[in-house]
Order: sequence, then C-alpha cells, then structure tokens
Amino acid sequence: MARSKAREPLSRRRAIEAAVALADHQGIDSLSMRRLAKELGVEAMSLYHHVANKDDILDGMVDAVFGEIEVPRDAPDWRSAMRDRAVSQRAALLRHPWALNLMESRTSPGTETLRHHDAVIGIGLDAGLDLTLVAHAIALLDAYVYGFVLQELTLPFDDGDAIEPVVEETLGAMDPEQFPHLARMAGEHVLQPGYRFADEFDFGLDLVLDGLAVAAAR
Repeated sequence: MARSKAREPLSRRRAIEAAVALADHQGIDSLSMRRLAKELGVEAMSLYHHVANKDDILDGMVDAVFGEIEVPRDAPDWRSAMRDRAVSQRAALLRHPWALNLMESRTSPGTETLRHHDAVIGIGLDAGLDLTLVAHAIALLDAYVYGFVLQELTLPFDDGDAIEPVVEETLGAMDPEQFPHLARMAGEHVLQPGYRFADEFDFGLDLVLDGLAVAAAR
C-alpha cells in the first residue's frame, strides 16, 4: 500500500491560502481563527506562531488577491497595459467576491500589494505621462472596475437565461404606459438574444481609456 503524502507543515502562506479558500466558498463572515484552524487541522493557538491575529490574515488575503492581478510590462502602449490590468483586476475580484470591500480598506499593505501599485504607476510614467494624470487614471480605472464588479455581484440574476424571468417579473409588476422608456429598454435591449450584462464592461472600459487618452494628448 502506498504511503500517504505527508501533510504540508503549517506556515503563514498555507494559512493565508486556506483563509482565501474558506472566504471564497463560504463568505468572509465565516472566517475566524478557530474556523481557520479547523480547516487546517490544527489547534487555534498553533496559528499564532505564523500570523499575529485575524487582521494579519485579512492583510495577507488582500495581498494574495493583488498578487493575482496581472500588470503587463510588455504591452505595446500604456492604454493596452492599463486595459489588460483592468480586465485582470475584474477577474480577480469576481473570483474572490469578499475582496471588494477589503482591497482599499487595509492599512498594512503587503509586498504584492506594493509591487502591484508601483508597477501600475510605472506603466504611466514609463510612457511619459504626467504624474498627476497617472494618479487620475488609476483612481478612475479602479473606481470603474470596483463599481462594475459591485453591480455584477449584486444583480439578482446571472448572465444568460436567468435574466429573462427576472426582467419579465419586473415588467409584469410595472405599467409600461407609465414607464415607457424602461419597457422599451427591457424589450429592445435587455431581452434580446445574446444579451449579457457583463458585455457592458468592455464598452465602459474603452470609454474611460479613450477619455484618458484625450487628456494625455492634451
């Protein structure tokens, strides 16, 4: 009989990975030191040899998410790099819905977080953009990505067939003569074959980048 693989020793990295997995599957509210220790198969006190407290865990989780966001340095121009970064950022936030409320609230950034922000700033500066414009660009893009992801996570439907019954229920409770523009939007746009709310992301992102390009040229 083959010997079972030895369990990986407890470490800060392993604790953070387990915390991320727990939050992904059961929500951030499920996370506690006791629950995390149970997931890892150790006593709660054992965790304190590797992490200071729950805040340290949360900082590490945010840092892990920032580590997943790609910051292309070989893109042909700053616009392409910023676009790719925004797309990767959105994907990471959708993989880890709990991160949205934590990304900008932690005050002890880790190495991956600092590396990420430094690289994003570098994209603009290396392209010759003014430092103030780089700051505006990052704030604007982050606001757009975070806002769009928040909408995606809170919509009462998933993209695809699930949207139709939700919209039809809403229309059924609404007088189309009293709200003609809403009725038209639903019938001629949202309920059309192939409509996906997620597709709105690319349109908005390109619009933001177009505006930044105009500001850069100015």
